[in-house]
Amino acid sequence: MPPDLQDLADQLTLDSSAAIGIPLALVAAVILAIGTQFQHRGVALVDAATEASSKTGLSLGQLRSLIARPSWLIGTVLQGLAIVLQLTSLAFAPLIVVQPLGAVALVVTAIVNARVTKVPLDRYSIRAIVICVLGIGTFVTIAAFVAKTHPITETQLVTVLIILAVVLAIFITLFLVMRGRSPRPIFYVVAAGTLFGFVVTLAKVVIDRVRTIIATDFAIGPADFLTLLCLVGLVAAALLGTYFVQTAHSSNPPDLVVAGLTVIDPLVAVSIGIIVLGEAAGADWWAIVAFVIAAGVAVYGVLSLARHHPQALANTPLADAADEAAQSS
Repeated sequence: MPPDLQDLADQLTLDSSAAIGIPLALVAAVILAIGTQFQHRGVALVDAATEASSKTGLSLGQLRSLIARPSWLIGTVLQGLAIVLQLTSLAFAPLIVVQPLGAVALVVTAIVNARVTKVPLDRYSIRAIVICVLGIGTFVTIAAFVAKTHPITETQLVTVLIILAVVLAIFITLFLVMRGRSPRPIFYVVAAGTLFGFVVTLAKVVIDRVRTIIATDFAIGPADFLTLLCLVGLVAAALLGTYFVQTAHSSNPPDLVVAGLTVIDPLVAVSIGIIVLGEAAGADWWAIVAFVIAAGVAVYGVLSLARHHPQALANTPLADAADEAAQSS
């Protein structure tokens, strides 16, 4: 085989470890979709049973009510299992390979939700979902062949932690400022997706560091203090992200919530993987251009779904006014 073709063949050879991580990520996506549907039902029941709206943030009373809802508990357990499988997949493959595969959950959730609510998706929503999947599918296909995991340096850890601190401060400030103004429903979807992108990234960092410690006969050095900070940051981002997810369920259909978690989440995680962790350092220029285009397509799909989804439209002021007029007539 000519040298050029041999180089291309070597580049397009999928690592055996990635072949394990990808199926695990796919199973996690399906379980995530089912768990999200259960959680959405639990939040909807609590929202209906209380006079206060949770669209501006769940109260402590509503959080306690959620814990007493079997549907919400089942959904939480399923999502916990999905997270475990997702983190396990990260031990076998680079972050930018397995993380975008969560887009499968978007398709599963859309189908299940349409059957459960008996609200069929219109052609605009279907088109938006197809755009999301195509964008993420293109992204992961390229990433599967060009991504490589590299040892993470102290500088990279510090950079990720600083970015996370800034992001947490921004979202907490926005939430407090807009809490009494009923922020647009998409805010919670974007916020949750962004925070969980950091959760996955920090989880990958912690997993890789633990594997290194085990491989070196449990040799722990001063740099592991940063790993501990990563764990603290992971917990903080996960808690706030989970709160935003539950609030998002109160004013968004479950497939739009999943769109945020399976499109925005991986785009954030992958961006960190590429820019900060250097997982695509060996990629050709065309791969980087394709990454940017595919990411733009996926984000456009999410925004389009938020704009056209039948259940999302039902939460707009225009729909609420129409309902009030119908009831008064």
